[in-house]
Amino acid sequence: MLIPISYNLRSLFVRRAATLLTVLGIGATVAIFAGVLALQQGFKTMFVAGGREDVVVFLRPGATGETDSQFRRDLGLKLIKGLPEIELGPNGPLASMECYFAVLRPKMDGGQVNVPMRGVQPATFEIRGDEIKIVEGRNFTPGTDEVIVGRKLVERLQDCRLGDVLQINTTPCRVVGVFDHQGAYSSEIWGDLERFLATLDRYGPNRVIAKVKPGTLVGDPDAEGGPEPGSLAARVKNDNEVPAKALTEKQFLLSQTRMLGGILLFLGVVLAFIMGIGATFTAINTMLSAISSRTSEIGILLSMGFRPLPIFLSFMFESIVLCVLGGFAGCLLALPFNGIETGTMNGQTFTEVAFAFRVTPAVLVASVSFSLLLGLFGGVWPAFRACRMTPTEALRRQ
Repeated sequence: MLIPISYNLRSLFVRRAATLLTVLGIGATVAIFAGVLALQQGFKTMFVAGGREDVVVFLRPGATGETDSQFRRDLGLKLIKGLPEIELGPNGPLASMECYFAVLRPKMDGGQVNVPMRGVQPATFEIRGDEIKIVEGRNFTPGTDEVIVGRKLVERLQDCRLGDVLQINTTPCRVVGVFDHQGAYSSEIWGDLERFLATLDRYGPNRVIAKVKPGTLVGDPDAEGGPEPGSLAARVKNDNEVPAKALTEKQFLLSQTRMLGGILLFLGVVLAFIMGIGATFTAINTMLSAISSRTSEIGILLSMGFRPLPIFLSFMFESIVLCVLGGFAGCLLALPFNGIETGTMNGQTFTEVAFAFRVTPAVLVASVSFSLLLGLFGGVWPAFRACRMTPTEALRRQ
């Protein structure tokens, strides 16, 4: 026969001061855990949100990102003209060469960070369609030293407001517009490909992007054993004239999140472990205090015929309820951080990226599950002590 649940709920209410303190202590631990997970989710979501399956990114063979990839201009043009999978637009193939580099820029609050800059061709905007939205000013004019700045950089970096002048090497570039994008591009500065290549004295772009026709099998160039035979990735990998690494934009952006995303996840696990130990001891102490003040009640329950197992389960349930309440409190404490923007260095590209905390349903479920584990670990020892008591021993203690 199990002990009624109402007994445990009444006990938590009677000891409401201790219950509240324990719930808040566990809630603070869960809130920090949820905050780190929300940071990791925000970073990952920011990259993946802008990824498309119908846009293919071509890199130099063996490259892991744009920073270690570069094509000769003539090879980039040959790649664009030689692939029948590329969709045609009103002005020709929907493909664009892009260069990518980082410039050290001063922050508004002091210090300097590497800011990603991208040189693009007009076809980039044809491919992107409504993804890139000019929210202030206008787009840059091709062939000029004009740039547009991602919205997330305007309030974070100096000389990024409309009308400001950015100095790139010896070339002054005027900010003529501010653009927004739901993905990582909102943390970049865009300008004309030809002017950026001339400013940096480079011979060609870092990558080629193209919109492919529906039904095109792109494949995975990093798959074990190589890309799928017959796929676009397999064909361009073995091309004699212009060998390249082809992957969908979504695949490419996911590959750029592995390092920092892994670090944030590892940080969350380490913090959860360290703070979880403290929270577990808090739960143990609370439950031991409760048992100490309720030994006579335990004795009465044993005298009434309740077996040790129901008593063990009863106090385990009480510990779990206590910690789950703390988990919900932690989720409530973490919710106000949702949408708050921050920035950090992406170890994959060594550039500053701005993104927002994302308290997603997955983060909330993980946080409550974490609090449930705290309740299980924190309740075992006190519940075991309670069920080991004998009726005479429990009734004798006051």
